[in-house]
Amino acid sequence: MSTYSVAEAKSGLSGLINRALAGEEVIITRHGKPVVEIRPTAAPSATDPAAFYEWLALRRTRPKGPPITSVELLDQIYDEPDS
Repeated sequence: MSTYSVAEAKSGLSGLINRALAGEEVIITRHGKPVVEIRPTAAPSATDPAAFYEWLALRRTRPKGPPITSVELLDQIYDEPDS
């Protein structure tokens, strides 16, 4: 485990990210106390394509549109009532 002060992290963030990606545990301290841990994010699982396609399908669905278009609404507002 490596610890770095905020000032050290600020000046060498790129290097700390590379260390974390290499598997090193990187801790940033403030006033000598650990406050932040840098670690790689979890890689997306490529072993379950069905789950990926389900995730993708959920994000492709579009919400229903309004019941009428803006043109139809303006037509209703400005049309004279039938006598």
